[in-house]
Amino acid sequence: EYAVRGGIIDVFAPTAQHPVRLEFFGDELDEIRYFSTADQRTLGQEADHPTHVTLLPCRELLITPEVMGRAARLKTDYPAASSMLEKIAGGIYVEGMESLTPLLVDKMQTLVSLLPEESLIISLEPERVRARAEDLVATNEEFLAAAWDASADAGSRAPIDLGQLRVSDSGFRTIAATQQESLDRNLSWWEITELVDSVNLLNNALGDDIPTMTVAAQAPASFTGSVEQMLHEVGSLVRDGWTVLALTNGRGSTDRLIELFRESISGEDPIPAIRRETLDRGTEGALQPGVVEVCETPASAGFLIPEARLAVLTEGEILGRRGTYAPRGASGKKLKPRKRRNAVDPLALTPGDYVVHERHGIGNFIEMVSRPVAGVSSKHGETPLKEYLVIEYAPSKRGGAPDRLFVPSDQLDLISHYVGSETPTLSKMGGSDWAKTKNRARKAVKEIAADLVKLYSARQASRGHAFSEDTPWQRELEESFPYNETPDQLTAIHEVKADMEKEIPMDRLISGDVGFGKTEVAIRAAFKAVQDGKQVAVLVPTTLLAQQHFETFTERFSGFPIKIKVLSRFQKAKETRTIVEDIASGSIDVVIGTHRILSENVKFKDLGLVVIDEEQRFGVEHKEKLKQMRTNVDVLAMSATPIPRTLEMSLTGIRETSTLATAPEERHPVLTFVGPRTDAQITAAIRRELMREGQVFFVHNRVANIDTVAAEIGKLVPEARIATAHGRMSESRLEQIIVDFWERRFDVLVCTTIVETGLDISNANTLIVDNAQNYGLSQLHQLRGRVGRGRERAYAYFLYPTDKSLGEVAHERLKAVATHNELGAGLQLAMKDLEIRGAGNLLGGEQSGHIAGVGFDLYLRLVGEAVANFRGEQENTEVEVKVDLPVNAHIPHDYIDAERLRLQAYRQIASADTDQKIAEAREELHDRYGALPEPVENLLQVAVLRREAREAGIHEITALGPKLRVVSDEPLPESRQMRLKRVYPGSTHTQPKGLSTWLTLVPRPKTLPVGGVDLIDGPMLEWCSKFINSIYSADPKALEDS
Repeated sequence: EYAVRGGIIDVFAPTAQHPVRLEFFGDELDEIRYFSTADQRTLGQEADHPTHVTLLPCRELLITPEVMGRAARLKTDYPAASSMLEKIAGGIYVEGMESLTPLLVDKMQTLVSLLPEESLIISLEPERVRARAEDLVATNEEFLAAAWDASADAGSRAPIDLGQLRVSDSGFRTIAATQQESLDRNLSWWEITELVDSVNLLNNALGDDIPTMTVAAQAPASFTGSVEQMLHEVGSLVRDGWTVLALTNGRGSTDRLIELFRESISGEDPIPAIRRETLDRGTEGALQPGVVEVCETPASAGFLIPEARLAVLTEGEILGRRGTYAPRGASGKKLKPRKRRNAVDPLALTPGDYVVHERHGIGNFIEMVSRPVAGVSSKHGETPLKEYLVIEYAPSKRGGAPDRLFVPSDQLDLISHYVGSETPTLSKMGGSDWAKTKNRARKAVKEIAADLVKLYSARQASRGHAFSEDTPWQRELEESFPYNETPDQLTAIHEVKADMEKEIPMDRLISGDVGFGKTEVAIRAAFKAVQDGKQVAVLVPTTLLAQQHFETFTERFSGFPIKIKVLSRFQKAKETRTIVEDIASGSIDVVIGTHRILSENVKFKDLGLVVIDEEQRFGVEHKEKLKQMRTNVDVLAMSATPIPRTLEMSLTGIRETSTLATAPEERHPVLTFVGPRTDAQITAAIRRELMREGQVFFVHNRVANIDTVAAEIGKLVPEARIATAHGRMSESRLEQIIVDFWERRFDVLVCTTIVETGLDISNANTLIVDNAQNYGLSQLHQLRGRVGRGRERAYAYFLYPTDKSLGEVAHERLKAVATHNELGAGLQLAMKDLEIRGAGNLLGGEQSGHIAGVGFDLYLRLVGEAVANFRGEQENTEVEVKVDLPVNAHIPHDYIDAERLRLQAYRQIASADTDQKIAEAREELHDRYGALPEPVENLLQVAVLRREAREAGIHEITALGPKLRVVSDEPLPESRQMRLKRVYPGSTHTQPKGLSTWLTLVPRPKTLPVGGVDLIDGPMLEWCSKFINSIYSADPKALEDS
């Protein structure tokens, strides 16, 4: 992918970790630097920048002159593919062109032909490899057939015989042919199998006597987290003179294992254990029998060879942890997380969108227009321009034309995208309706603010337990985390620990999508609490979540003496009684459960921390109990619904929040397909997922015929195990089906939109949505969010019926969901929809009417003001400053061409209210678009002037005929008025009749006192800045300097 902007080219090479920005000076390449896709800013220091870039093709089929010529000749032979062939003939890459490879290319290179000499090829389980290869080819054929059926005209044939892909040199090669090619190139080919009978297959296939070696290896026993059993087994091996090698994922696990072996807590003799830095025999010698050697080397599985008396065990097998580990760089160290900032929320307005102007209310965005600037002569033949947003309001007279407001581009900070849960009514300009709506919302948020501040005061007055600083065990636990922490995760963990170490009880909310690492934050907090002898309660809304958390906590705490139990409806009565008794006696450290934990009979001996997952999904009485808990124990709440940043800021100190907004490194965007519903497409999609042992969500939103749909799928894919789930089932039945699906007892879950939120099944990575045209945009985004939770590539199919025509709105919606994957900026509106829910969860759902009335962004600002008032803080109402001077200040189209990016830049400059933010805006523009042209420099200078005027209490500086008009709230002191008349002769300072504001009129500045022309552009802005500092500045030094 690449983008060209003037002298800057941005390129993202398929093999690179980051995109690069190439900055040219004329034809000369001046600089190469990495930049972030999230905020487009340069990454790292100058020393980190690359000196060269290698760009490799990211397609298997390259359009060469031969391919173009062949495509041109084949157009008439294959009408079904004529449009695709025409584009290829013109040198244009098209989606799906690889399917025509057998027609366009005689032979493709195989991977084997590219391997260096003396390479070793190992085929693990050849029979399984052959079967999987066969499945892959068959699935590929099904997808191609489905694609041609959907796109070709009725009755036309697919341009290639799909069977041709199996036999041609440009299609798939058989494993036997690949093997023969390897041996012809003198490459070593090994086959490793557990099936001893199949060792002869290779000999039979090649007719040669291939040397074979049979090793009597076996898989080690799994100790499923039982430390005593593990120590007993390993101790027996060591005492019997075996050589034991333990492989770990990190230094923390290595230290922990050596400590465990040497202490041998099972009552038996300690086990001799030593650290081994490397597996290289030359460096450290051979492995020693009768001792456990622990080496930091990630491995997925171990083995035992009784003949050689050798045992190789992995961390997963010893401690019951899964064998996943973080990706490593060339040095073998964990790769550091990339620093990503949260993506900027651009205005991204399209004509017809609703917007909110703080003073005039809700209007309709029509267009952006450029108008010449009055009083500024053109330079170099270029007419000085200023850009305006045109907003349409309800007509002020019945039956009249709508009123229009032209908003200057330097005042975009007054405008926000209207986000509400319903279509709004347009405001009237200058009418009282908008003021009334705003006041109603203001009154409602005051009540919320009062409740919040009461809770805050109660918490501040109470005293809780101040937890100790981190122990060595805490560091071991954290180092054993098998993935890279994201920057957001590290920040959240630091904030939670800091809160726990204070005497005031913690009340922190962590928000972030499922899979973004909230549970790991909770695990570290729980471990810290247990280290101080306190008990931890983890409260979850569903039995499935309880089970999932229980497994995760057990796995992470394996190897540490911590007792964890789960309490939910899946426990039998006797088991439940025992758990409740153990909680009361204090022998259980961590209990994970549903609202059952809040029952009267559950009494904790010494509760120190409550972790609440998805708090908004609990009922009113449960929330009341939680409110009582909050005042004296530490509470850590988690939510998958995002909390708006502005709300976080205004509630600081009342409800502390941490946001996890960075996706883990290994997450991929969900591949999205929108198309007509065909049996072939559904079959191919389900079969592909089943082939990789995954699961499928099939969303059909009509309960009446959901069983019929499930039966149809059963006929299409007979080998699939299918279950149905919908909201009309009893709660226990629905819960049981979901748990069974999570435990992989079913392959396909045919369900209604109940899967929209709160389900985390990382093995389900294909989503098929039937009748996708009936869903809203944000609903489609949320459904798509159910898949792609793990590290597997996920697929989403949004299908519409072939026998009905799509409406225009539905077409636009499906087009939007197809073009914006969830790691991009297209999610902004769906995110806003979720944020409204998040705000409702935090502030109470009854607020939705007020949010709809004034728009979400303004509503949040009102909450912030109300909270500040109750806390006795100074209400910080920003003064709106109007600047209308003869200055050529705009962003030229040849500097930033895309309207969306121009709007984003205007918004950033308009909202820059400090010198630091203005400097950051200047730096970002230079970084992303190159050297700033004069009109952009002027625009930034206008931002500086607005900041100075705001601080001086001025809200208007405009040029009016021969005078400059300056409007302020307060009159100038007498000494300043005298100074005004002395330094700027001909000036006046008066209060217009009937107004509360004061007006200063100053003669327009000229280039020379006599015979000069009016100042414009940069000199005019400099003069105005000097005037404000000289007459209005509260800083005595500024007065002296001027």
